[in-house]
Amino acid sequence: MFSKSKINDPGPKAGATDKPAATGAPKSASDFKASAPKPKPPASVLSADLHIKGNLKTSGDILIEGQVDGDIRAHLLTVGEGATINGEVMADDVVVNGRVVGRVRGLKVRLTSSARVEGDIIHKTIAIESGAHFEGSVQRQDDPLSKAGKSTPLPKPADKA
Repeated sequence: MFSKSKINDPGPKAGATDKPAATGAPKSASDFKASAPKPKPPASVLSADLHIKGNLKTSGDILIEGQVDGDIRAHLLTVGEGATINGEVMADDVVVNGRVVGRVRGLKVRLTSSARVEGDIIHKTIAIESGAHFEGSVQRQDDPLSKAGKSTPLPKPADKA
């Protein structure tokens, strides 16, 4: 069933198919692009001397080292040790090394030993290292990023009163 001759045969055949592919360059180029995976772009970095007032939204990764006054939406959000975020954070993966004042929503939320969080955490999975400071409530949801789970019944009675 298996033999060395069959293993050696695909090598010359692959070289033979490369020569005709070189003659049909546009066709092979499109085939190559379709089969090659797209490289993942590097994370956007907001340095320690940067102070942003406003919301941030990306489908990529963000590393925050400075201060952000606003909401953040990302695929992977990493809050650096010296960073401060005042606003809601929503990402597939959230790693907090610094300070977050506001709600944290994520499929995976991790508070490291240097984390300081003042607000509610809504998650699918959570890890809190020893030494992390956290004030708020923790709620597990299967889909913490959905807008349906975002409703808060408490402000409605306050508006009536």
